[in-house]
Amino acid sequence: MTPHQPRTRGRPPAADQAQVTAAALRLLEEVGLDGLTMRKLATAVGVQVGTLYSYFPTKRALVTAMAEAMLSDCRDAAEGITQPRERVWTLARSLRTALLSYRDGARVYAGTHAIGPNTLGFAEALNGTLREAGLGTAAAMRTALLILHFTTGHTLEEQAAIQSDPDLPAGIEQLRTAIRDGDYPHLAEGRDHLTGTDLTELFEQGLGLLTAELL
Repeated sequence: MTPHQPRTRGRPPAADQAQVTAAALRLLEEVGLDGLTMRKLATAVGVQVGTLYSYFPTKRALVTAMAEAMLSDCRDAAEGITQPRERVWTLARSLRTALLSYRDGARVYAGTHAIGPNTLGFAEALNGTLREAGLGTAAAMRTALLILHFTTGHTLEEQAAIQSDPDLPAGIEQLRTAIRDGDYPHLAEGRDHLTGTDLTELFEQGLGLLTAELL
């Protein structure tokens, strides 16, 4: 005879923080950041709303955990690259790629202050590489912040254009017309660059300017 197995009582174990965060990122793809509510998330996870608040007391705390999870592959993106400036570029590109991988990814990340290993590990890798490139402590920190802010802001603009404006081509044409018909000679001269849609090229140019003095 097989030993008697004790019966388990009560509800199944509630989801843990990592499972809730992963579910929030999946829901983000469906409803966007504005549509992501604790009630919708509780339904998606299959728990009571109160259970979520035991993990994340506010939506901001949840969003911070989501931002931390989004950066899971960024810290090690530049492994094996020996040239410091190329490592900095690779780290910045990895952040942009991570944010672009999620609907409203840059909005999720912007303004958060995650203290997990993904976020702090990425910051450590970026600062360490800048120090290796010859910058002092203060200069490396300032440059790292500039790179983070530039990457986040650029991605915010990318996602706003791509996700929020289905009429982007029409808007660009309106801008071209306004410049052509108005008294904006310098804008008119550089109109093709101003209204270009190659956002990756623009990102690379900005990244190059920020790191022009690195070794």
